[in-house]
Amino acid sequence: MKSSTSSGKQLSGVNMTRVEYSEHQFMKWVEFVGSLNHSQFKTAKNNRIFPSYSLIIDKNPALGDFTSIQEAIDSLPTINLVRVVINVHAGIYTEKVTIPQLKSFITIEGEGADKTIVEWGDTAQTPGPKGQPLGTYASATFAVNAPYFIAKNITFKNTTPVPPPGAIGKQAVAFRISADTAAFVGCKFLGAQDTLYDHSGRHYYKDCYIEGSVDFIFGNGLSLFENCQVHAIAPVTGAVTAQGRSSILEDTGFSFVNCRVTGSGALYLGRAWGPFSRVVFAYTYMDNIIIPKGWHNWGDPSREMTVFYGQYKCTGAGASFAGRVSWSRELTDEEAKPFISLAFIDGSEWIKVW
Repeated sequence: MKSSTSSGKQLSGVNMTRVEYSEHQFMKWVEFVGSLNHSQFKTAKNNRIFPSYSLIIDKNPALGDFTSIQEAIDSLPTINLVRVVINVHAGIYTEKVTIPQLKSFITIEGEGADKTIVEWGDTAQTPGPKGQPLGTYASATFAVNAPYFIAKNITFKNTTPVPPPGAIGKQAVAFRISADTAAFVGCKFLGAQDTLYDHSGRHYYKDCYIEGSVDFIFGNGLSLFENCQVHAIAPVTGAVTAQGRSSILEDTGFSFVNCRVTGSGALYLGRAWGPFSRVVFAYTYMDNIIIPKGWHNWGDPSREMTVFYGQYKCTGAGASFAGRVSWSRELTDEEAKPFISLAFIDGSEWIKVW
């Protein structure tokens, strides 16, 4: 049946309206970039490794293309399909940065995590544009919503101080990643409560430093942390992770391999934010700050039947499995195998060179 509109376009023998055609073109782009959905995630085969061009950020306008990171991002095409490297010179950049959904293939590279710092100070209770609290999601200093993002040698910081125990609305995200296939090398993530929001997608963290107090690595991503230092600044009690897997069908979870857990306070390795929460620590050194039980059920005993919390060949005073909760596991070689290599995040598909 033919469309009654004269503005339709012919495609595969079917007349389409402008709106339908626009939607078709958008979906072609989505398929080209790759789905955000292991059973959930499709093959990530379109990563752009080599830069098409670079931009320079410097606080001195005479030395760079832009003086702020957001300005550089805003200058890119609405739909970005080539690798763009944004070199951020040394300095403290006080700005809130967002990368929109269609600006893929962006690399942010600093001159060293101790030299190049992006910082802001929003919390969940900070009033937003309409006067309503921002909430945790929008509190992020730096937020990425597009796939194939890379960050190297830079610090992302939320300047909000450590809140007192029981404080309300003090979630303060330093970095939020809400897209597939993102990698971080030599980066620092600094905050207190809810520092790193590993929201969704497959992510790789290598040689990074992550600091916080309560649930400071949280979200529902499928993420591998390799050779990272996880440092607690909890004044009393805190937790490293709050992994949010909500269904047995979700291929999400956090794996820490060859990492170090250090710091202050009494620390849980994780709290069961999601009823099917999944976290593994392998070959990881744990300081004596780890609470012997190791894990917390988020006040819901039913979650003890469905979470997957494991350790494998960990070391240090806090790594003893003797006092762990009965519903966590000391993994066998076979049980640990899926969690301790890049295969956990399908890394061979999209992590090409470092």
